[in-house]
Amino acid sequence: MGHVSTDKIQLSAQVPTEQAGQRLDQVAAVLFDGFSRSRLQSWIKSGALTVNGRTGKPRDKVIGLEWLTIDAEQEPEVSDTPQPLELDVVYEDDALMVINKPTGLVVHPAAGHQDGTLLNGLLHLNARQAGLPRAGIVHRLDRDTTGLMVVAKTLEAHTDLVAQLQDKSVFREYEAVAVGTLTGGGTVDAPIGRHPQDRKRQAVVADGKPAVTHYRLIRRFRGHTHLRVQLETGRTHQIRVHMAHLRYPLLGDPVYGGRLRFPAGATAELRDALPRFRRQALHARKLGLMHPETGEYMEFEAPRPDDLEQLLKLLQQDADA
Repeated sequence: MGHVSTDKIQLSAQVPTEQAGQRLDQVAAVLFDGFSRSRLQSWIKSGALTVNGRTGKPRDKVIGLEWLTIDAEQEPEVSDTPQPLELDVVYEDDALMVINKPTGLVVHPAAGHQDGTLLNGLLHLNARQAGLPRAGIVHRLDRDTTGLMVVAKTLEAHTDLVAQLQDKSVFREYEAVAVGTLTGGGTVDAPIGRHPQDRKRQAVVADGKPAVTHYRLIRRFRGHTHLRVQLETGRTHQIRVHMAHLRYPLLGDPVYGGRLRFPAGATAELRDALPRFRRQALHARKLGLMHPETGEYMEFEAPRPDDLEQLLKLLQQDADA
């Protein structure tokens, strides 16, 4: 793979023999998966992406072992406005950065949240992020979930991290507080897709995408359970949906949480605190990945945010009382 600067992209890759007979644009999408299909097609048409040095058409068939070469100008992938945000950068080098996301921060612009997102903050932190798909964001956390996220800083790192997430080699461990007292750990293996009636929600549905969540008990309180949760897949709202599916929804979850329940004879402090905890009690505690350039395994950990720490204290005090 070549070098990516702010203004030029120079990459080449050889077509594997097993892709013989496939269309040039489809093969390019596999070999250069850091770029959108439409971007690759426009490069083929403009001659910026060549086959053994010659120009071709997106529908041309490959025979295998050709060299595909990209020699293109870097164009911005995102046109959102850079905005100064206080970001807690846990680790940073030339290839990636790891961020500890606070509650209330949306990861990237969508309907209803056009700015003030992590993506806007990344563009302010480093203008070169604009040359990367989604400004380098390779996975998301829900707006009110706290904790660790990795962000790519180069196209090669972006492609590599996306591949690691797809082949499930990224280690992601969360801490959560569920409503109800679980008796032991377990695994939920249940497909997730859009809720048939409510488009804003996800649900366990027969034709959903495969989703696997492992959970273990850290502590049982009187009406709640502190859990350690590990993701094998990363579907939208996965932990929240899976725990609700088990009938142990996350405490404070505004979408999947159901009605507020107090343990019988709860302390006054707990009765006061529970209604005010208005986000899902979920924190991305650990993140492990292979460094895209050195290949070494790196693991990061983020301490619990104050609101979750305080909540666990009150649950413990209630249990002790």
